[in-house]
Amino acid sequence: MKIVAVQQVIFTMSTEKIMNYLAHAYLSFNDPDILAGNMISDFVKGKKQFEYALRVQKGILLHRSIDTFTDMHDATRELKSYFSPHYRLYAGAFVDIVYDYFLANDSMEFETGDALRKFASNTYSSLEKELDLLPLLFQSMFPFMKEQNWLYNYRYKTFIQRSFKGLVQRAAYLSESEVAFEIFDKHSQQMRSSYDKFIPELKNFAIHKLQELLNA
Repeated sequence: MKIVAVQQVIFTMSTEKIMNYLAHAYLSFNDPDILAGNMISDFVKGKKQFEYALRVQKGILLHRSIDTFTDMHDATRELKSYFSPHYRLYAGAFVDIVYDYFLANDSMEFETGDALRKFASNTYSSLEKELDLLPLLFQSMFPFMKEQNWLYNYRYKTFIQRSFKGLVQRAAYLSESEVAFEIFDKHSQQMRSSYDKFIPELKNFAIHKLQELLNA
């Protein structure tokens, strides 16, 4: 592959993948192997998951269970209703980003910005130790995640705006993200109410699902 093509692939990943990593990292409960699986799940298709250590496989399954629970939750339906009229099937992708914004600013989960910064740093350090064993696409993306400190910067609306733009770049049928950000900015207070109903239930689900997976 030509150098220009490689650069283009990396640039695309550096924007399109800035999505709901914070929630998946947080719901790995400081377990390095679970974290690795949780973070790479979208890069692992079919039987590829069985190439990883058993505990990493549990993290992959946890990620998928979290996604299913999230998609079915009433709060997610509420948030999608803001984006759906304009973005249709892509509404859920915008909602994923919005959830991470509220999590990053949730003082019940991260008491201060410093607490979030420390969590992000610990997450990057943990993933670096496993990086050589993770999918090549994730390895290529990870430097952008760390250098641009995605997990911490979810707390800023400017980063959410950038993430929306990245989503549009990867979408086949979207041409703009400005309206999505206007929707988010205008209705963020109501969206926060939906998040507040959602996050304790998601956290409780993830705790019990992880125990179920580990005991299986």
